[in-house]
Amino acid sequence: MKHLKLPFICLFALVLTFSCSSDDSDEPFVPQRSFDDVRQDFSEIDFTTGNNDIALLNHFNFVWNFRVIMPDVDFTNNNRPLIITLHGGVLINNPDAHKQTDCYAEPGFESLDAIIISPNADQLAWFHSYNVEQVLSLVDLAVEFLPVDPTKIVVNGYSDGGNGSWYLGETRSSYFSAAIPMASTYGSYNQNGSARVMPIPMYAIHGENDELFPLADIEDWITDTNAAGSDVTLEVAPNLTHLEPCEYVSYLQNASNWLENYVWN
Repeated sequence: MKHLKLPFICLFALVLTFSCSSDDSDEPFVPQRSFDDVRQDFSEIDFTTGNNDIALLNHFNFVWNFRVIMPDVDFTNNNRPLIITLHGGVLINNPDAHKQTDCYAEPGFESLDAIIISPNADQLAWFHSYNVEQVLSLVDLAVEFLPVDPTKIVVNGYSDGGNGSWYLGETRSSYFSAAIPMASTYGSYNQNGSARVMPIPMYAIHGENDELFPLADIEDWITDTNAAGSDVTLEVAPNLTHLEPCEYVSYLQNASNWLENYVWN
């Protein structure tokens, strides 16, 4: 769905307690829906085994487009891990970007029998407040209405999505038990130059020949943050480049084993 730019200005002005309008009047922008409306709509979705492609009108009257990959689940047992997987190429106008993560996320996390949610970034960075709101809202909705174990929620992503998983794992750690960034770049430092501690365990996967985000850069960052007290594992994928995300399945399978045997054990 193509959105006009002005409503986004209104959205974030509202968050900052300012107001704006789509014309020159003094009338403030007021959402016509509440989050309870969104909850109601989500609760009425008939999720089936396999891919469920959803367009959900949110509480700011914009549409969140996302895919939910459902295993064959018993809705009476709330024991499934939840994986939030974030796509790359966020600045590219691709309405189906969130559907392209399944080539690595679905087989990579297969052993976990997890529920996987892949949202569309809508041409905004994952650390943009619009997408932070989207991701955390989808987590809340999934925990409330799907058979999710709230102690086994993971944020994962590739490229821009990997950067987003670092950011959300650092800044919204209460939502997640671990983060699995792939083919990413990151660095979070204090004013004195010391690296910040990542508050949850992380498993970073990076191609040896990544031409967009050089391996040396992420190695330096992980060395620095681990020295500060973080728990970050780096797995290097030999010979792999940045533009072949579907080739990273076996490394996500290793990360799945790490979740089961180290993080959730």
